[in-house]
Amino acid sequence: MFFLKELEKTIQLHPSYFGPLIRSHIHRELLTKEEGSSTGKFTIVCILDSFEISDGQVIPGSGYAEYIVHYKAIVWRPYKGEVMDGVVTSVIRSGFFVDCGSLQAFVGRSMIPSDIKFDQTATPAQWTDNGEQVIEKGTNIRIKIKGLRSEVDKMYAIGTMKEACYPFHPLLSSS
Repeated sequence: MFFLKELEKTIQLHPSYFGPLIRSHIHRELLTKEEGSSTGKFTIVCILDSFEISDGQVIPGSGYAEYIVHYKAIVWRPYKGEVMDGVVTSVIRSGFFVDCGSLQAFVGRSMIPSDIKFDQTATPAQWTDNGEQVIEKGTNIRIKIKGLRSEVDKMYAIGTMKEACYPFHPLLSSS
C-alpha cells in the first residue's frame, strides 16, 4: 500500500559544493541516496518535496558540512493479506521465490494448489499441472501475502496461491 510520509535525512556535502547552488546540490544528493531505498519497513518510491533544510554544521577535521533535510515522499509498505504481482526468480523443490519490487517473497509447497506439482525432469526447474499452468523462472505471477519479516534494509514475505478468491493467475506469458 502507498502512503505519503514526512521523513528526515542527514546529508553531508563536500566543501566544493558550497556556494549559491548549495540547495540544489542537497536536493540532488537526497534524490540520489533516498529514492528507491528500503528501510526494512517501507520503500521510498518518490521524493515529492524537500521543505526544510537546516543550516549546515561543519564537521571538524573533514571540512564537510551536515544538513538535516525534512521532506515528503511516497512510500510503499506491504501488508499481510495484500495481493501482489511479481516475477518468479528461482524455482526449487520446496517452492519458489517471487520478486515483488523491493519485497522478496517465498511461496512454499503447502501454499501452492495441490494440482500443481514440481517437475524434477523439466529444464529449467518448474511447477506445473502438466497443462497450461507452468511456474518457472521469469513467470509473472500474482500472490497473496501471508506473513512479513523485516531486516535493516530488506523486506521478506511468505506468499500463497491457494486462496479461494486468488487462484493461480499468470499475468503474462513468461516470454
